[in-house]
Amino acid sequence: MFYAILAEDSPNSLERRGATRPRHLEYLQELIDQGRVLLAGPHPAIDSPDPGPAGMSGSLIVAEFDSLKAAHAWAENDPYVREKVFATVIIKPFLKVHP
Repeated sequence: MFYAILAEDSPNSLERRGATRPRHLEYLQELIDQGRVLLAGPHPAIDSPDPGPAGMSGSLIVAEFDSLKAAHAWAENDPYVREKVFATVIIKPFLKVHP
């Protein structure tokens, strides 16, 4: 089943996000290589595809896991969580309807 991992960044985490990004992408790549990621990406802090110094306000990952518990376990080990880039993480089951 798919699960939506919706994360909000910690205040003033832009620098930490940048420093941690390579490890976060490497961690996510394992799921991508397994064909389990439906979509993933950050939320710009402003209404722009290139937010510049405004940075990001969080991220969304929709990926396939065996269970909600497995999705939580994966998220807990995400470098963005471990390095406190994310202040909050909400995980919910997700049913893909379209397209």
